[in-house]
Amino acid sequence: MKQSKNTTSRRSFVKKLAGAAALLTTAGPTILSGKNDIQQYDLSRLTRYSANDQIQIALIGAGGMGTADTDTALQVPGVRLVAVCDLYSGRLEDAKGRWGKDLFTTKDYREILNRSDVDAVIVATPDHWHMPISVEALGKGKGVYCEKPMVHDVKEGPAVVQAQQKSGKTFQVGSQGLSSLGNEKAKELYESGAIGQFIYAEGFWARNSPVGAWQYAIPNDASPETVDWDRYISNTTKRDFDPLRFFRWRNYRDYGTGVSGDLFVHLFSSLHFITSSMGPNKVMATGGLRYWKDGREVPDVLLGMFDYPESKAHPAFNLSLRVNFVDGTSGTTYLRMVGSEGAMDVTWDDVYLRKNLTTDPMDAFLSKKSNEVDKALSERKRMLPPAEAHYKVEDGYKGAHYDHFTHFINGVRTGAPVVEDAVFGYRAAAPALLCNDSYFEEKVVRWDPVNMKRI
Repeated sequence: MKQSKNTTSRRSFVKKLAGAAALLTTAGPTILSGKNDIQQYDLSRLTRYSANDQIQIALIGAGGMGTADTDTALQVPGVRLVAVCDLYSGRLEDAKGRWGKDLFTTKDYREILNRSDVDAVIVATPDHWHMPISVEALGKGKGVYCEKPMVHDVKEGPAVVQAQQKSGKTFQVGSQGLSSLGNEKAKELYESGAIGQFIYAEGFWARNSPVGAWQYAIPNDASPETVDWDRYISNTTKRDFDPLRFFRWRNYRDYGTGVSGDLFVHLFSSLHFITSSMGPNKVMATGGLRYWKDGREVPDVLLGMFDYPESKAHPAFNLSLRVNFVDGTSGTTYLRMVGSEGAMDVTWDDVYLRKNLTTDPMDAFLSKKSNEVDKALSERKRMLPPAEAHYKVEDGYKGAHYDHFTHFINGVRTGAPVVEDAVFGYRAAAPALLCNDSYFEEKVVRWDPVNMKRI
């Protein structure tokens, strides 16, 4: 989900519709304030540190996402990259060219974890290595930023949760939209009662490009000499070297988690953050391989349906999610939340709030008045709040990715809680992975969201 505006500074939402404050309540440190119809939403909460107060990080998995993660982390004041691990020689060479010739590079992640000068690692490997590297890194006393989904299989979640709790170190999952202004504003509106009683949610994610469908480029020099294939498959099915399975790993079940693990997990993270939900208790999925018939093992169209039970945080509600990897509209992404009094469309950079026009309880009283004055008043038009409000980020917002790493580095530096720890990350990953289980097993899957167990 790449909706962040990588510009120059995190600042605020700008409210575009005059009078939209009538839709809101104010609370705590996030009160809207300002003049006229433009109000600023101050989110400068974290202490800023100088470059001299340094956190030293290492990257494990220097593909596209790992490179983007590292570039973003290095924008946070006081962060220095000291080492990079990848199983392909070309990426290690590129890392030196990108971040400095003196950078330590290796194909063995254990050499990274054994370094005393590494405070934290970014784990941006294929999904089947997320759990083992994260657990080992936490055991070595490192902070861990692990790309989503947190685990490759739902059974792996408890190991990461236990490793974080035992180590006491900072662990954060990389669903970067969780730290977005869009999600924060949506949470404030939801908790204020802006949409009434929550009833239903839906999410949609579409792409219309070869790269967006995981058709990643394969280097000309890809071979057993440049790729440590044996290490790559050492924790899964043994097979001969296959560059497709290494460079286009998301297409194959041994290494990736399909569209649900790649994209649904973002939507679960946002929804759970906004509603303070622990997750669904019933998962159903269908779909198919409709277009990208290139040997991949996972569907390019996936439809998921999820039942959320009533909890202390929210009423019972339903969720539907869709992914389409060949989309004629060139890509669409949103999370829509529907309540009894309105609905919100939520992205990382903006929120559309639409209100239903409800009957004024005074109307029934006024209609019973018998004299001419009261009768005239009963027909008088009312003052109504705006039917729609659009909140969007102010120019200069650095984006959710930057904010997510700011949370992580602050956690590593100070021990402060992060926004997406192992428990939260597991509760977001589990329904996405169970969606795969439902699809491939062709059955409804039951889940205990409180105790985090498949039933």
